[in-house]
Amino acid sequence: MKRNSIKILIVTVLVGIGSMSCNKNKIIAPNDQVTAAQVYGTPLGYKQSLAKVYAAFALTGSTGPSGSGDVQGIDEGTSDFFRLFWCAQQLPTDETVLAWGDPGIPDFHNMTWSSSNPILTGLYYRSLYQITLCNAFINQSSDANLSANGLTGADATEVHHYVAEARFLRAYQYWVLMDLFGNPPFISGDVAVGSTIPKQISRAALFSYIESELKAIDPLLVTAGKNEYGRADQAAAWALLARIYLNAQVYTGTAKYTDAITYSQKVIGAGYTLIPKYINLMLADNNVNNTEAIFTINYDGAKTQGYGGTTFLKNAQLGGSMPSSLYGTSQKWGGIRVTKNLVNLFPTAVDTSLVNFPTNKNPDTRAEFWTRGQNLEINDVTSFTDGYAVNKFRNVTSSGTNGSDLTFSDIDMPLFRLSEMYLIYAEAVLRGGTGGDAGTALTYVNKIRTRAYGSAVGNITSGALTTDFILDERARELYWEGFRRTDLVRYDKFTTASYVWPFKGGAKAGTSVGAYRNLYPIPDQDRAVNPNLKQNTGY
Repeated sequence: MKRNSIKILIVTVLVGIGSMSCNKNKIIAPNDQVTAAQVYGTPLGYKQSLAKVYAAFALTGSTGPSGSGDVQGIDEGTSDFFRLFWCAQQLPTDETVLAWGDPGIPDFHNMTWSSSNPILTGLYYRSLYQITLCNAFINQSSDANLSANGLTGADATEVHHYVAEARFLRAYQYWVLMDLFGNPPFISGDVAVGSTIPKQISRAALFSYIESELKAIDPLLVTAGKNEYGRADQAAAWALLARIYLNAQVYTGTAKYTDAITYSQKVIGAGYTLIPKYINLMLADNNVNNTEAIFTINYDGAKTQGYGGTTFLKNAQLGGSMPSSLYGTSQKWGGIRVTKNLVNLFPTAVDTSLVNFPTNKNPDTRAEFWTRGQNLEINDVTSFTDGYAVNKFRNVTSSGTNGSDLTFSDIDMPLFRLSEMYLIYAEAVLRGGTGGDAGTALTYVNKIRTRAYGSAVGNITSGALTTDFILDERARELYWEGFRRTDLVRYDKFTTASYVWPFKGGAKAGTSVGAYRNLYPIPDQDRAVNPNLKQNTGY
């Protein structure tokens, strides 16, 4: 189903891994005859190596300090990057509850996580692992190595594009660490792995590094919208810059809303458009004619099988009376639902019949909630029927046929899409950034709402466009896409008593928690082996 060539190369890597694991009862000679010169000796070899860097976003496995999967409490299915990231960004917020009692999961609802939480430790090591892969590829692609491998001219130019992509992927993972952990270890790309103990970098210094990297690779990346689907281009770098600038005051103490306007506008002006129907955003064929996806993690149910990513989202959202056949899956894991706080952001009209699946006749088609057999109120987090379920991730195509596999997902996960850029622009204008204007901000927000309502009936006036409205609109538009914790922190509502939701802080009605929980702790497992690391305040 997925036809981009980077996916084909990833599958080639998988086939090789599968061939090795299927011969576990045979004595196989070690394949130590393959040298770096052979791997990187051709343009195809470089592209295959780049595919491995991308594959780390979609495949499960390595979560430990050396990519060994040795984080206690983390199984392979949980170790997928986006599943770990999603848990850290969604589970402690007003958008999500999860019924399971797996190690570390209840800590998020209760906001009682510690520096030994296995989900946080897994995510921390996953990001560092992916940074290590990027560093290795970048080092092998130096001008000296290209020359030694005989790559010149157009071939060398193409590899320079690959290096820029790897630098973007590295910057993205450093953003994850900066946003969630604040002050992680910094691994320089020109230092051999294992040759030195990484030093800790401050959050502000890491912000400056990410900013400078993204600006440096801008002219080296493929033109916005011109790269293969699923690969980074200039627009991906602009989108990440817009995101970090929107949150710059949290990261550095200095607001950069003018820069957020500049870079969100660069993305908006690059030719992206909203797809006609919101309910088609997270379907099995969302790789086809997707004019608003800026950068995605690509999943293929037949070839990139794992229990993370969108496989986790589409299976864990199903349970109770929900018919799995409508979702292109044979799985019902009975896990994730939403709180009433998210539901109440939408118009109240719902229809619990199956006839109108999946929209429930809500005037706002983004309210993809399954209400039949579910309770709005949550009395027991461990009961799947407490809290409305969600229809947002469905492993069926826009024409209604099933994805390629009934267990694993074909749904690609957008890490950046156009709606976020519209909302960044609007919020940055409202917060005092220059270079934009309120009229354009209103136009962008109403583009999102016109798509949601199918007409201008849901559009707002200038008087309704406030920062609080933007926070709510971000929830309506982006829920379950990995944004909410960051948004609530930026609005000073994540830990404070100014805004509560069911079971925030472990209380049924919700309660405040210590402000230090706006950051996650540096894992004990890494601090035990790296004396350079100091713990975040409060842990």
